[in-house]
Amino acid sequence: MNADAKELAAKFDLEKLTAEFYDDPYPTYRALRENEPVKRLRNGTVFLTRYDDLVTTYKNTKSFSSDKKREFAPKYGDTPLYEHHTTSLVFNDPPAHTRVRRLIMGALSPRAIAGMEPDIVKLVDGLLDAIAAKGACELIDDFAASIPIEVIGNLLDVPHDEREPLRDWSLAILGALEPVVPPDVAARGNKAVTDFLTYLATLVARRRERPGNPERNVLTRLIQGEENGERLTEKELLHNCIFLLNAGHETTTNLIGNGLVALDRNPDQKRRLIDNPDMIKTAVEEMLRYESSNQLGNRMTTERVELGGVMLDAGTSITLCIGAANRDPAQFPDAERFDIARTPNRHLAFATGAHQCAGMALARLEGAIAVSRFLARFPNYTVSGKPVRGGRVRFRGFLSVPCTIG
Repeated sequence: MNADAKELAAKFDLEKLTAEFYDDPYPTYRALRENEPVKRLRNGTVFLTRYDDLVTTYKNTKSFSSDKKREFAPKYGDTPLYEHHTTSLVFNDPPAHTRVRRLIMGALSPRAIAGMEPDIVKLVDGLLDAIAAKGACELIDDFAASIPIEVIGNLLDVPHDEREPLRDWSLAILGALEPVVPPDVAARGNKAVTDFLTYLATLVARRRERPGNPERNVLTRLIQGEENGERLTEKELLHNCIFLLNAGHETTTNLIGNGLVALDRNPDQKRRLIDNPDMIKTAVEEMLRYESSNQLGNRMTTERVELGGVMLDAGTSITLCIGAANRDPAQFPDAERFDIARTPNRHLAFATGAHQCAGMALARLEGAIAVSRFLARFPNYTVSGKPVRGGRVRFRGFLSVPCTIG
């Protein structure tokens, strides 16, 4: 087994992944973590799998840059995808990152998020009513994917009859972040950015004419900026609206879908949560750790630096494997076990440091409401066929999950 693990680690190539890997990457991540935790890939990049190495990288923004201009220029060329991904919050360093993050965090204050709870409960209960009336459920389309689209649509004040394209735009743009981007995927991503920007320009113009309540309406808050006069440029505003949708959409869809499938596959933990519904908060944290919605992050070294006992030259592109770090036994005892009571649980599903996810409180709220109310309504639900994975390495989730509700 050890020889097999060494061979698995030695042959790992992020640009040539197998169907078996997409189905279950964790044996490969374990082999890398144990044998080549700072793995030099054939394309010159480095792949990290240990928890402590990821934390070091996240917290040292001076040596490990999030700015993607150098990395994305050859990947995308002079395209809408390049403009978008080099303008949005997540792919920038301080001070630009700090300024944009402060404006977004002001719009996602604890009070604002708490005020969303009644609407999320109403939304979830409406979806559950529809599932009950149908008598069966496709877990992603009928439930998991419908929640964040509506929540983010409400945040940005997108009229209900204009929300239909949002999910497809998001999937197309995020799909172009994969390690290998075929021409058709790039074309869909570029068209999605262009179409989304065109739509947002109209939406922003309408909101400038008729502002909403900045305490509840994120778009109004971002347009108006801070009391000290700090505002986003028009380009920053539009691209970070796209970022908010993308960041809040697929990752939360995956959290809900992955979580409900994990409960189905671990019936002891499912029964435990049914019997102890007040454990939902620790259960959601374990869902985030065990099947992280976002599996990969990226940085670039700005100077010669040592990491995990390996010297890296300036300009080295690094992939941070969140999925591997979140199952590192050095941080999580019995790391391969799904345990809804796990504590402490300092997972990296939302990263850490300066780039910790700005919307994590909202994601946790959506996940807790969705999973707890689904479980309370349909305690005997079962996955009734083979779930279909999304076929991507960066974002881990399902495209479809057939489900009976009992």
